[in-house]
Amino acid sequence: MINAALPERLCPRARALGLRAFYGDIHNHSDLSYGHGAFPDALKKAALQLDFVSVTGHAHWPDMPVDDPRVAHIVDFHVKGFDRLRAAWPGHYDTLRAADRPGQFTVFAGYEIHSNAHGDYTIVLADLERGPLELADDPAALKSALKARYGDRAFAFPHHIGYRTGARGINWDSFDPDLSPFVEMLSMHGCAEASETDRGYLHSMGPVDGHSTMAQGLARGAVFGIVGNTDHHSGFPGSYGHGRMALFAGAHDRDGFWRAMQDRRTNALTGDRIHLLADIDGAVQGSVIAPRPAAALSVEAVAGGAIDQIDILRNGRLWHRISPAITPAPIDPDGDEILLFLELGWGARGSRHDWDVALTLDGGRIHAVEPRLRGPEIVSPLEGSDSGHSLPRIGLEGDAVTLSVTAEANPNNTTPAMQGMMLRARLPSEAVVEARLGDRQIRIPAARLYEGAKSGNLGPIDSPAWRIHQLPRPQDWQWAGQVPLGALSAGETIYLRLRQVSGQMAWTSPIFVR
Repeated sequence: MINAALPERLCPRARALGLRAFYGDIHNHSDLSYGHGAFPDALKKAALQLDFVSVTGHAHWPDMPVDDPRVAHIVDFHVKGFDRLRAAWPGHYDTLRAADRPGQFTVFAGYEIHSNAHGDYTIVLADLERGPLELADDPAALKSALKARYGDRAFAFPHHIGYRTGARGINWDSFDPDLSPFVEMLSMHGCAEASETDRGYLHSMGPVDGHSTMAQGLARGAVFGIVGNTDHHSGFPGSYGHGRMALFAGAHDRDGFWRAMQDRRTNALTGDRIHLLADIDGAVQGSVIAPRPAAALSVEAVAGGAIDQIDILRNGRLWHRISPAITPAPIDPDGDEILLFLELGWGARGSRHDWDVALTLDGGRIHAVEPRLRGPEIVSPLEGSDSGHSLPRIGLEGDAVTLSVTAEANPNNTTPAMQGMMLRARLPSEAVVEARLGDRQIRIPAARLYEGAKSGNLGPIDSPAWRIHQLPRPQDWQWAGQVPLGALSAGETIYLRLRQVSGQMAWTSPIFVR
């Protein structure tokens, strides 16, 4: 299946708690307001690799610097984008409802409000019932307006929180957990976990300020979950590597998803559909628990590739580090499941290639396929345009997976633009991976992929290229166990941060002791 849930044998702790991980992006943009990429196509792209989505419109900016000629170009595209959204908003619900597939793909309505003073907020509506835009100039007024109109079927969360207060970063003084169950800690803008990370803010709006980080909010005693989203501005929700979120719910169900978000049962992710669960006596991430004389943290991790480390952050500091390479604890040590990751792209700068791929396993069996697809690297309408590429297509029939997608060449040596897919499969060492890449046929023994990655070009140097990553063993991409915590005191916070060898990451919302 495409985007199939993990089998229960790989997530026994989650199963015992009646939970499953689901993956989405509830803050991203298209031509619904200002942005590129057709709004209906954005929903189709989202359905390729996400369980739920909200395609966000730009709606309001009460303290926009309209009298400063130096930013007149910014004011101009915002005003036009706001007008466009207001005109489209009533009818856009028809497109949302047409894309929504109960039990398979859940669509929420959403829009955002900018604010220099309080930071930018994304509003999410639980239902697709043609509710109007509720606009307000500060979080308190927004909370009142949403409550009056929607009751408990709307919330708002701060996004790209890391910018300094007064420049559209979070204002912890006006943050209200009753309005915002979580904050967006990660997106295309960068990572705002702490002052120093390896995913700094590089957008023209400026760098991260230490008082606008997740770490600062926790130090102040605020209670909030965390998520990642793309904030992609070219109609490609879930664009791989730009930020996603996970939530833990009992089943694929709109109301179940809504409760999970309200209860902060959420994770922030960069791209891979990483399963990362933390609990203390059954209370999972996002929970508020009472102090106790002794406790243990249960960890269940099923990654999208080899795990480098799993960190336990306690009270804002690294408290314990797990390295599966040193202390392996696979969930299914005798299983024959592997992760096969195929990437497509490269080639001469400024070029592109339309890939048409068919892949089978001779002597193996495909269990599930995880698309890892990217859109253009755009976070402002001034930076580029819609690529105009055909919609990607991916399918699985029996033991053959097909993928048709356009891959741009990497624009520089630090920005990836590759397209890909990851297969969960049974692949004994004696099996063979067979693939048709356009008119090129390849056969690679599985034993060779256990030794290391295999790559090739479609032609001479600077031609488009492909790569199948090294196959990790179960002990490389699974870890489960308990970590003693000792006594838990009021005011403490605990969360997990997982890093793969590939650089893909996941963070859990904190558990709060109060």
